[in-house]
Amino acid sequence: MEQLNIDILISDNDTILSMRNNLRQYRHRFSWSQHQLAQHSGLSRAEISAIETERVIPSTAAALFLARAFDCSVEELFGLGEVGTQPVQWAWKPYRSSGQFWQARVEGKTLLFPTEWTLAGHLRHDGVYNKTDIKLTRPTDQGKTLVIAGCDPSVGLLAAQIQTHCGFRVLPLTRSSREAIRLLGRGLVHAAGLHFDHAENLRTAQKSLKSGFRFIRIAQWEEGIALDPSLKSGSVRDVLASNLRWVSREEGSGARQCLDQILGSGRKPNGYHNVARDHYGVSETIRTGWAQAGVCVRLTAQERGLRFLRVREESYTLCYLATSESSPLIQNLVQMVRSRSYRDDLGDLPGYNSANSGEFI
Repeated sequence: MEQLNIDILISDNDTILSMRNNLRQYRHRFSWSQHQLAQHSGLSRAEISAIETERVIPSTAAALFLARAFDCSVEELFGLGEVGTQPVQWAWKPYRSSGQFWQARVEGKTLLFPTEWTLAGHLRHDGVYNKTDIKLTRPTDQGKTLVIAGCDPSVGLLAAQIQTHCGFRVLPLTRSSREAIRLLGRGLVHAAGLHFDHAENLRTAQKSLKSGFRFIRIAQWEEGIALDPSLKSGSVRDVLASNLRWVSREEGSGARQCLDQILGSGRKPNGYHNVARDHYGVSETIRTGWAQAGVCVRLTAQERGLRFLRVREESYTLCYLATSESSPLIQNLVQMVRSRSYRDDLGDLPGYNSANSGEFI
C-alpha cells in the first residue's frame, strides 16, 4: 500500500474497500516533526517512524495516544481491519473515467461523490480515481461533511457559516427540487432544498420519502422573469406577447413550474426546451445573448445586470429526515439557519427576506 493514501480495491458490484495509515499525513497537517509528535504523544521518535513506515502495527495504547495528540479518532488515523471490512460506494457512477471525488457518510453509508462545480465554488477534493485505482489523498472525517442538494444561489453563505462556527464541511450539490428530494429518499444526501408552494412540497416529499421528515424555512425569495436589459417590455403580459428567445429550467424545478404557470396552456415560446442547470445558468445565458428571457430569482438576475419582472414570492425550504434530526450535522445545520448572523447576511441579498428563516413548517 502506498503511504499517505488509502489504496482501494474495486469489486464486481462497484463496492470499494479500504485500509489506511494516515499518521504521516496528519503530522504534516500539523507541521510537526517526528520528534515534536513524540513529545505531544508520549511515544518515542523511533516508534513514530516505525508506525509511519508500516514496519509495525500500533498497539491500542499507541493508537490512542496518537489520536489524542491530533484530537481525532483512532479510526481517522488507522484502518485496523482486514481489506473488506469497511465498505465504501459511489453515490452515483462518475461521468468520466478519471477525476476527483469527495467522501461523506450519509445514512450509515460511506459514499464517494464525483466532484462537480457547486454554487459555493470549486471545493477541495478528498481523493482521485481512474479506471483501475481509487485513492484518498488527504485525511477526512466522514462524519463532518454535510451534503445538501438544491438550487439556492446563496448556499455559499450557509456553507461558510457552518464551516466557521461548527467545523463541518458542506457539499452543496446543484439539483432541482424534485431531484434533490429523490436523492434524500435514496439516502444519498442529508438535506434537500425545495421551492414549490407548501402543498406541493408536502406531496413531493411524501411521494419520495418512506419515513417522516421535517421542513425548515431558509428564506422567502422573489422569483420572476429575467430580461435582456435592452428590452423595453414593461410587464409580464408584454413579455409573453413578444417573440423572444427563452431559456428554461429542467422539469422538476421550481423555476420551470413558475414558467409553466406564466405560459399557461398556450404555445411554448422559442427556446422553451433549452435548459439551464440553475438560476445562475439562466441569468448567464441571457447576459451572453443566447437568450432574451428566462425565469430565475432576483439575486442572480441583478448580479448579472439584467432586468427583472417579479412574478411571485416563494419559500425556499430545506427538508431532512426525522430520523436524522438528532445527528450533529442536522443539529448544527438548524442552529446556523436560525442564527442571527446568517439571517442578517441572507437578508442583505437582493430579493431575499429572512424574517422567517429558521421556522419549522
